[in-house]
Amino acid sequence: MRVPPAGPAAGRSPYPTPFPPSASERLSGDTVVSGIPAVPPAGPSVNRPAPAGGEMYRFEQDEPAAPPARQSAAEPKAKGRSKLILVGVGVLGVLGIAYGAGLLMDHSDVPAGTTVYGVGIGGKSKDQAVALLDQALGSRKNAPITVTIGDERKALKPAAAGLVFDTDATVANVAHRDYNPVTVIGSLFGVSRAADPVLTTDNEKLRAQLEKLSQGLGGSGSEGMVKFVNGKAVAVPGKPHQGVDAGASVDVVISAYSTQVATGKPGTVSLKATTVQPKVTQEELDKAVDGFGKTAMSGFVTVRAGAAEIPFSPQKSLSQILTMVPDQDGNLTPYIDRKVLQGLYGGAFDGVLVERGDGSKTAVTPEDVASAMLPALQTSDAAKKTVTIEGTS
Repeated sequence: MRVPPAGPAAGRSPYPTPFPPSASERLSGDTVVSGIPAVPPAGPSVNRPAPAGGEMYRFEQDEPAAPPARQSAAEPKAKGRSKLILVGVGVLGVLGIAYGAGLLMDHSDVPAGTTVYGVGIGGKSKDQAVALLDQALGSRKNAPITVTIGDERKALKPAAAGLVFDTDATVANVAHRDYNPVTVIGSLFGVSRAADPVLTTDNEKLRAQLEKLSQGLGGSGSEGMVKFVNGKAVAVPGKPHQGVDAGASVDVVISAYSTQVATGKPGTVSLKATTVQPKVTQEELDKAVDGFGKTAMSGFVTVRAGAAEIPFSPQKSLSQILTMVPDQDGNLTPYIDRKVLQGLYGGAFDGVLVERGDGSKTAVTPEDVASAMLPALQTSDAAKKTVTIEGTS
């Protein structure tokens, strides 16, 4: 027979409130005496005070150790960024000082370091830069270009052909303050910059010179024209001739001139000779004869200047001085030979003065007489065939 251990009075719980025994605790108490060890329940450990007059029941569970403190990866990155910022601020400061120094040191019209075709004009005034370019490149820009057409070699003068290296315009384009940081700072270290040269061309003049150079090449040839014989207009058809294609040759000659000025080497151009047909068509000839030709020969043309008055007859005077020649497009236009004209009126206008646009007064010239005659040649109205040179006294 089993005797219960001494304990609290019947009817009272052996455990103080507020922790009543759990089912597992009661089970453990019942099995201690049977020799079976008690197994604590899963979950966090709970410490309870021992019951009065009895044995303390304690169940513990090991708590996991706290992980070791880890260093934040952002700390070294923040330090690296700070160094980069400091370096960047320092570089900007140095560049700012250099930029300011470059602006303060360069007070010339042409920014320091400027060159044109290798000639340094930086740090100069406008006039000095122009004079320097003219002296250094004068022989290059004025030297004739050698043009080879077939077996013939001819010289083409740039000025006569409308080819000009404009030193004044070239300097004017660069004669201003340059606020570009790259060029301003670069000038402190001797860095140069090449300015664009200004080359002007007159294609009409160039074409005319090329056609002139090819005249008589590989046999005689001619362009159509209208001449006047005994007061009548006569058409003269042109003939094919050997020459160059002036239109296609213009760009080649301009390129050779540009290279000559840039390098100083003589410009040479080889142009292919071809058979050139007359630009003036038979239709154009017929129109000129029936139009201006008849009008010009319709009566006397009288020119007045001061007290002098000179009549020009169609049969004699006008037929000697007047022709119709083609322009660049093959259109026939009237032309008055000034030299022959002056021989015809001789000293008739001596002492007569013409007031010019600038207020000056000069003697009558063949150009004055020819300009006055042209409107009279373009009308059949007899009243309009007498003209006065304006401004004469």
